[in-house]
Amino acid sequence: MSYVMGIDIGTYESKGVLVDRNGKIVAQSAVPHQLEIPHRGWAEHDAESTWWHDFKLLSQSLLHKAQMEYGITKDEIEAVGVSSIAPAVLPIDKTGAPLRKAILYGVDTRAEREITALNESAGEEQIFEIAGQALTSQAAGPKIKWIKDREPEVYEQTSKFLCGSGYLVYKLTGQYIMDRYTAVNYAPLFDIRTLEWNSDMVASITDAEKLPELTWSTDIVGAVTASAAEETGLAPGTKVIAGTADAMSEAISIGAIHQGDLMMMFGSSTFFILTTDKIMKTKQLWPNVHVVPGANTLTGGTATAGSLTRWFVDQCLGRNAGSGEASGWSVDQAYTYMTEQAGLSPPGANGLITLPFFSGERTPIHDASAKGMMFGLSLNHTTADMYRSLLEGISFSIRHNFDVMKSLGASVQRVVSVGGGVKNQLWLQSVSDICGVRQAIPEVTVGAAYGNAFICGMALGWHDKLEEIDAWVKIVRYIEPQSDQQELYERYYKIYHRLYEGTKELMKEL
Repeated sequence: MSYVMGIDIGTYESKGVLVDRNGKIVAQSAVPHQLEIPHRGWAEHDAESTWWHDFKLLSQSLLHKAQMEYGITKDEIEAVGVSSIAPAVLPIDKTGAPLRKAILYGVDTRAEREITALNESAGEEQIFEIAGQALTSQAAGPKIKWIKDREPEVYEQTSKFLCGSGYLVYKLTGQYIMDRYTAVNYAPLFDIRTLEWNSDMVASITDAEKLPELTWSTDIVGAVTASAAEETGLAPGTKVIAGTADAMSEAISIGAIHQGDLMMMFGSSTFFILTTDKIMKTKQLWPNVHVVPGANTLTGGTATAGSLTRWFVDQCLGRNAGSGEASGWSVDQAYTYMTEQAGLSPPGANGLITLPFFSGERTPIHDASAKGMMFGLSLNHTTADMYRSLLEGISFSIRHNFDVMKSLGASVQRVVSVGGGVKNQLWLQSVSDICGVRQAIPEVTVGAAYGNAFICGMALGWHDKLEEIDAWVKIVRYIEPQSDQQELYERYYKIYHRLYEGTKELMKEL
């Protein structure tokens, strides 16, 4: 038998699976880690002690479990596929050592000054023409400029700027690569028209030799070296694919790859990937390619979701309760308790409306200065009302993204939901009621690691096309919108918009 290994590095947790040719998971494992927020508006990971550390633990754990239960050896693992939070910016020196902690995706809003400077020097319309999107906190190009301008000693020592999956590929193979799906998020460096680095934009931000080689996610880009094999337990020579961003692998893992399919990922933030028949340039969302040539996507994401519920649970049940570190509370117990309490609050949370912008906001408003708000508080409100209002506030932010997609003419035919949030029935129902959509929930919700395994199979020739993931995916339930809540939520949704529009200038003053 032959097997493939898929590993994903998330914001708060890393996961791994070993999968056979038919999609059966023979081993899986997970490792928690922390998101570092050293300053307001910053979000970082340590590439060595988080990304590579987690990869090694997961690889060793998966191999051990597979050996103990099925007698599978490392020599039966044909390929490894990785994904990670994206885009992340990691400068490494000529020896491959990280020069600073990785700057993460859109939740890190430090480069606002650099965004303004690039828009002024290159021109917003020129950037939009090249990148197919506006510069926002999600864009990695301004963050490279931030390093160049604010940490010149780091920039001078930088040999390459790598993303998360690219760093793991480097550690495994010694190759410097970046898949094109991730590279699109390196706006304005990547040209959406040619699917290559844009030389003029690159010259305005960094040295061309500091960028990795572009490839497709399904490409086999190298093999596990002897030193990497010793650290991970993998066999030397095991094939390594280019990999991609976590959200893209997540969409593949649940079969959301057909035209009109929308993957909704409930993680530390929410992320959406809609499969489209063409590149749809827009300043409100993020157009993108797919893992294979010829396919396209329209993507978006909020800044908070699980990170916000985690924060609230921690505050209510004791420091780090959501991390399982509070006395007497496990992670599952903490969230189960708060969700049960929120279920006692009626739809609309007794007149409480939350703006979930606790870390700025990404699509569609792209406002790094946006702040969180609970509007309508009174002495009658309880923590149950507050928690329900948080879930509904996140649902309103999702609805806003859906409305923009519709205004662009992007047709959403099917919504498939995945991620830690699908365990929360109250949250899922809130999303369906507020957005007016039916959600399909798959049986296997391991997520991106499982998608990575399928991409490995494509690289090995096990599968000819993405649609063959349908044989791996089984939908086990649906969340239907409840029409009796429509009038209430429509009214609250309008207030939600007015609250932001009426306070966004005050938010900037803060």
